[in-house]
Amino acid sequence: MSTLINWFEIPVTDMARAVAFYQRVLNAEFRRETIAGVENAVFSYNQPATGGSLVKGERFVPSETGAVIYLYTPDIVKALQQVEVAGGRLDFGPQVLPYDIGTIALMIDSEGNRIGLHQPV
Repeated sequence: MSTLINWFEIPVTDMARAVAFYQRVLNAEFRRETIAGVENAVFSYNQPATGGSLVKGERFVPSETGAVIYLYTPDIVKALQQVEVAGGRLDFGPQVLPYDIGTIALMIDSEGNRIGLHQPV
């Protein structure tokens, strides 16, 4: 597979809280593992696909000011309704984009990361 983005990691300070947040907002499923002393909760995905995980370790610090990744959701309104209930907050949107790109929104997750949501057309 040849894509610009091959893997992403979302820093967390409380793995159980972060897993519960993404399970509630995106109905995500995870595989738990520790690699090189770093606790991971890997988002489930089908091969070939871009994958990623929640990561907890000394070098990983949640932030609202770093790079923003956009996670897929089939229903952005439904996902956004769960953000505050799950311990996060809405930051921007939803905003319909031109050229049939879809709808986006930004949220601050339970750990303090700015994360985008994207519902394609």
